[in-house]
Amino acid sequence: MAADGEPPDSVVAWGLYVEGVRQDGDDLDLAAQRAMAGEGFVWLGLKDPSDEDMAGFAERFNLHPLAIEDAVEGHTRSKLEEFGDTLFCVISTVAYVEHAELTDSSEIVSTGQIMVFVGKNFVMTVRRGEHAQLQEMRARLEAKPQRLAHGTYEVLYAVLDKVIEDYITVVAEFETDIEEVETAVFSRQGTNEVDRVYQLKRELIEFKRSVVPLGTPLHALATRPLATIPGTAQAYFRELSDHHLEAREAIQSFDEVLSTILSAGLARASVADNQDMRKISAFVAIVAIPTMIAGIYGMNFDNMPELHARYGYFIVIGLMATIMVGLYVGFRRNKWL
Repeated sequence: MAADGEPPDSVVAWGLYVEGVRQDGDDLDLAAQRAMAGEGFVWLGLKDPSDEDMAGFAERFNLHPLAIEDAVEGHTRSKLEEFGDTLFCVISTVAYVEHAELTDSSEIVSTGQIMVFVGKNFVMTVRRGEHAQLQEMRARLEAKPQRLAHGTYEVLYAVLDKVIEDYITVVAEFETDIEEVETAVFSRQGTNEVDRVYQLKRELIEFKRSVVPLGTPLHALATRPLATIPGTAQAYFRELSDHHLEAREAIQSFDEVLSTILSAGLARASVADNQDMRKISAFVAIVAIPTMIAGIYGMNFDNMPELHARYGYFIVIGLMATIMVGLYVGFRRNKWL
């Protein structure tokens, strides 16, 4: 934190809340001092902070070095840890990437992280990634001071609620993409759409890696006694856990559907390849007849049938045409052509 009280550039929003009402007139340093003295709590929102920024806040709020390391470098999975009276939560975020058409190289999900430090007198959100912005969420909470009056855990609840809502939104968009690719695969020309199924499945795996690990922190918030989470609030976190479970079940269902579509698409491609091979074999057999006869008559022998006959050329040509037509009719009758 700057010596003159001015927040560093990584601080995108902050406020001091007393009885749930945002206070005006203080600089950040003074607001933090009032909060740590027991007057309400301070809520800071950071975006991609530097080591120096986090070191200043770590000193101010007595944050654990391991939590600071995760906040600076990022963490690959959602998790919940308790350091004394401070709760540290890593939350993976997901945003849907709009695309005009699903191709075999389309990006469908973009991932990021929100890290939340929750103490009795402060809450600090550290955001990484360009999505999952929290300005609107902060405005909604400030419009309901009775919620913020409950304490800092309300901010953690609101962040988790927003992230899970984003999960469900992405689930709905994924469902639309899956329906689109399913229609394409099972259409008349759908044998060339398997690459799109592979791409959708890859993006679903990335989505799953972001969503599934959050189940463990939510379960802990809903069941474990934690210093900053009152027992009366656990029911609300259980509700979030239920919503998160809906997203997880949808992802599992999508995975199974895509596997089925992929198997069906590969089977169709195999059948189409077999049909093409039969057509090629049929045409090769038809063309082999004139090739063989022409090859025989191209040999240097005098005693060849119809070689010196007046109509020998036409007889041989007619024989080739007759055999070729006969083969064509036979292949058509057996549905090779």
